Amino acid sequence: MADRSSYSDEKEKESTSDVKTETGGNEHDIAFERKTMRYVDWRIIPVLSMVYSFSLIDRINLGAAYTAGMGVDLNLLTGNRYSIVSALYFVPYVLLQLPGVLILRYVGVRNWMTFIVLAWGIVQLCMGFINSWGYMILCRVLLGIFESSFFPALLFIIATWYKRHEVHKRLSVFYLISVTAGGLSPILAYVFSLLRGKQGLAGWRWIFIIEGAITIFLGGVTWFFIPAFPDQNDFLTPEQTALVLKRIDDDRGDALPDPVTFEKVKTYLADWTLWAYGLMFMCTAMPTFSMSFFLPIILKGMGWSRTAALLLSAPPYGPSIITTMIVAYYSDKTKNRYAFIIGPALVTLIGLCLTAFARQNEVRYFGVFLINAGNSAVTPTVIAYSSNNVVSHSKKSVQTALMVMMGSTGATIATVIFRAKDTPTYKPGLSTVLGMQIVLVLTASFTTWRFSLRNKAMREGKRTEPLEGQPGFYYTL
Repeated sequence: MADRSSYSDEKEKESTSDVKTETGGNEHDIAFERKTMRYVDWRIIPVLSMVYSFSLIDRINLGAAYTAGMGVDLNLLTGNRYSIVSALYFVPYVLLQLPGVLILRYVGVRNWMTFIVLAWGIVQLCMGFINSWGYMILCRVLLGIFESSFFPALLFIIATWYKRHEVHKRLSVFYLISVTAGGLSPILAYVFSLLRGKQGLAGWRWIFIIEGAITIFLGGVTWFFIPAFPDQNDFLTPEQTALVLKRIDDDRGDALPDPVTFEKVKTYLADWTLWAYGLMFMCTAMPTFSMSFFLPIILKGMGWSRTAALLLSAPPYGPSIITTMIVAYYSDKTKNRYAFIIGPALVTLIGLCLTAFARQNEVRYFGVFLINAGNSAVTPTVIAYSSNNVVSHSKKSVQTALMVMMGSTGATIATVIFRAKDTPTYKPGLSTVLGMQIVLVLTASFTTWRFSLRNKAMREGKRTEPLEGQPGFYYTL
């Protein structure tokens, strides 16, 4: 998925100006193509977004439950117990992502995804009945095991359905729906916590019980509606499937899968660009999870009540909807990723400076708005940037899993750098996240510079081997 210079431009013009395109011997006009892709959008994006939203909610509701009384009941106020409980989730989550994605085609998308959704939903529900922080650690580890391959699998599936300069808007819609759900998570948690005393259960227990029950229900939804890969789908007609596959082949030549072998995986893991994508995603993950896990706690430390801290955690996610869609639209329109990584990253950096170092709580709270607005825009851009510059299903599966693994590493770091003794300012943690935004800018700049040199060498005939092994392929900058 990348820029293809003159060859690519001609293909793009054909897709928008020609009256008809040939697919499998049949003629399909532009109206048929648009109708097909709209149907694909409605079948893929909503269901994936809905299920991922609750995987995110199930992952980050720990902070809301802590604020609602879990910290006292499970003795998490002692030392760094809360950070330990938060962090250990990511150990299996990081280690099992690549194996989980590599087996996706062999086990079957529907079978695998339904199983893991049901499994983590059951674990989430059980968290409402534990009585010690040791059992909470066990549940969080199990949650990490079952959720590990879900997010990279979703990114992999979405990337296989769309052309390179269509994917950013879809990823942004997918990401926004999930982020919005994450932003509403504290409010949902507050509402569920109002059930305290019902059936003799504390309010924080109801958060896990209800959200776990919803996830179990979504496991059934997954079985009936989760989409497979384009060549395996059962919801399009043969003509529509042929059209989708032809669009992908015309765009980047990898509509059909290639076999995954151990030698290929080793070769891909030796490619520095995949690690660069992972490092960039790690930098974007740290603000996301810092806010998800610790925002209610930070706001409570500013002096707001428990109820106010939960409710005030939601508004900062509002502006991110606008910034993310604007960035996605213009990034796809201009076929540029780099500028739309740097801009939002700088906004995030400014927000972190305000939240970490400003003295007035109102200014610190405004900084949270900037953090979310910038980071929510840059995250899908980094995903699109990496996806655009990788060809073949096998490499894309490794790239997606590696990127999310490193993002999870960033999330793990975020859970341990916000220490109880640093309350209420959490300056060390916020400063670390701030520094990683500088790393993001530097990594994106170096990677784009190297890609531009490779593109130039290919255009000038100084390079004989095709970029990414695909004739006519040019990196998206």
